[in-house]
Amino acid sequence: MSSENYFVELANRSVLEVSGLDSVKFLQGLVSNDVESVSPENSVYAALLTPQGKFLYDFFISYGGENKLLLECEREYLQQLSLKLKIYKLRSQVDLRDASDDYKIFVGFGENILKAVDLPNIPGVTREYHDGLLMVDPRHSLMGVRMILRSEASFAASSLKLGSRDDYERIRISLGIPDAISDLVQNKTILLEAGFDELNGISWDKGCYIGQELTARTKYRGLIKKRLIPCKVLGPTLLPGTSVSSNNREVGEIRSVLGDRAMALLKLASVKDSDKNDEPLVAHESSIVPIQPEWMNLD
Repeated sequence: MSSENYFVELANRSVLEVSGLDSVKFLQGLVSNDVESVSPENSVYAALLTPQGKFLYDFFISYGGENKLLLECEREYLQQLSLKLKIYKLRSQVDLRDASDDYKIFVGFGENILKAVDLPNIPGVTREYHDGLLMVDPRHSLMGVRMILRSEASFAASSLKLGSRDDYERIRISLGIPDAISDLVQNKTILLEAGFDELNGISWDKGCYIGQELTARTKYRGLIKKRLIPCKVLGPTLLPGTSVSSNNREVGEIRSVLGDRAMALLKLASVKDSDKNDEPLVAHESSIVPIQPEWMNLD
């Protein structure tokens, strides 16, 4: 990648619209982040969990107008997410609508992308753009700018060039940002294993939500033994699901892969042993070198 700025459409992403007088209150009691902080100037990253604190879905929540929120989520999971939320609707004055046909999702990335679209280096900061919105990725500003635009609109900025999905994926994997489809496992992944705390996906002050008690217990009792960590692959390209071993003991699994970069779920003890005792991590015929991003706390 050069110093140019790029944009690409994320056809795998879509929008679930949550509207009604109780829209904020409804989601506030369900998801991991503070929905009350969402405004025309701020968006958040959040997840919906099982009562046991296991991952189900992640999404970005943005202001969509008076009494309306936009959940930008995986297109593959949109119908599942909608059905799950409807279970909790009860008497809440809330309507859920698949707005896939109304919006397109783009992302802008590059060394000077924030300056190019007139946004500050503050995760979550949001501004209007025609009939849609632009937001600094709430997880990490180096992930660039997410764009929710009306389907009939087209994104055009003279300073941005059309990029490729692989370029964006390489940035994501290098930064260690988890992908819901490739890296997270429904009903199994724990948010703190996937960095949701450091990536601004959890509010510790908002009060109760589904899975909150177990998420808090995991944090304050230091129960995390594994982490999703970006790695450099030295050797043949790996397949997702390849086991990672150290001294013939299985210590993890490869998740996302792009060329010589990968995300792996690894036992923290094996990562520390690899650093201290020069014990190599191996996946099939390749060596795996964990690379801790500056945002990631492994202590």
